[in-house]
Amino acid sequence: MPNLAIFLDRDGTLNLDPGYISDPEKVVLFPQVGDALALLKKYGFILIVISNQSGIARGLMRSENVEAVNDKINNLLSEYKVKIDAFYFCPAHPDYSSEKECECRKPSPTLVFEAAKEFNVDLQNSYFIGDTVADIQCGKNAGIKTILVKTGKGEESISILQKENNFPTFVADNLLNACNFILADI
Repeated sequence: MPNLAIFLDRDGTLNLDPGYISDPEKVVLFPQVGDALALLKKYGFILIVISNQSGIARGLMRSENVEAVNDKINNLLSEYKVKIDAFYFCPAHPDYSSEKECECRKPSPTLVFEAAKEFNVDLQNSYFIGDTVADIQCGKNAGIKTILVKTGKGEESISILQKENNFPTFVADNLLNACNFILADI
């Protein structure tokens, strides 16, 4: 039987986004993130982070920095007895040159499909939560219900999505609000 998953953006959705975060000591989770993720886990959802990490291509950090930040997030979540099941990230620059095309950068659903295969995920009944237009488009491209959180870049993303007539399934004030929507929707 396929699993249900919550695909999550990282920076701006789970934690503050100071821009190209590479130091695990600077990771600050948004309030109620631990509670929200623990509740989703209680209902059997697999938690998978899908993030763009162009700071690698820009030379501002290395993959090891991204992994250290991911580890710190799980460390902070351990207080809530929850952890992210898997982290997937794209290291490419948004203006990736045509000589080496990138297929994994959101809004491409490539990493979602990869994770779905690895974890046997039922995409139609899963959700993608993020704070940017690329997050919402990635979820839609994968055939997933989408939730835009107003944290991070969420507020500015709302107006862009409205102009594009590209609405998510739900707009949430924060991750706990998104979680409550999901639990009412299942």
